[in-house]
Amino acid sequence: MSFQNIAVFSGSNFGFHPAYTKGAQALGREIARRGLRLIYGGSDKGLMGVVADSVLAEGGEVIGIITHLLHDLGHLHTGLTHHEVTPDMRSRKARMSEYADAFIALPGGLGTFEELFEVATLTQLGEHRKGVGCLNINRFFEPVRHLLDHAVDEGFMKIEHRDMLLFDEGAAELLDALLHWQPPVTGKWIAPQP
Repeated sequence: MSFQNIAVFSGSNFGFHPAYTKGAQALGREIARRGLRLIYGGSDKGLMGVVADSVLAEGGEVIGIITHLLHDLGHLHTGLTHHEVTPDMRSRKARMSEYADAFIALPGGLGTFEELFEVATLTQLGEHRKGVGCLNINRFFEPVRHLLDHAVDEGFMKIEHRDMLLFDEGAAELLDALLHWQPPVTGKWIAPQP
């Protein structure tokens, strides 16, 4: 598999540990080093701004997709290669997904979780064939891994769908894993127990 556009979901806050900023910077540098284009939410706030700044500092391209509301609040990063303003969050996510060849989640809050699970669900259902990874900085996504394990243990998710989400603590390693990722070849539904 090859890709050119990598969508990154991330927090508009920095988090309390400096590892989060360092990890976002490392991802941005690696995206630019590989000649990939960053697709993200268009803000200059928090880790969103950090990853965009890191790509731009290395001469890379960044496309920001921002909502009218956030644009009007002054959250648009002013140094982007290109940006688009969408009417709302749903159209913002759809536009990011159209651009993206693969997805990475950085640490974040509700919006990041929602975006992560939406694109993973679309992969699970076969609506797209795009890999999804989590940059597990400071083991941030370990509770998500435990939640997915629990869903498998309780009969709500197949192992193949749990395993289609990639987790790695290193930016280069996660991008390499996404390059070799293959979509699962199983249906979503689990036969009921007798």
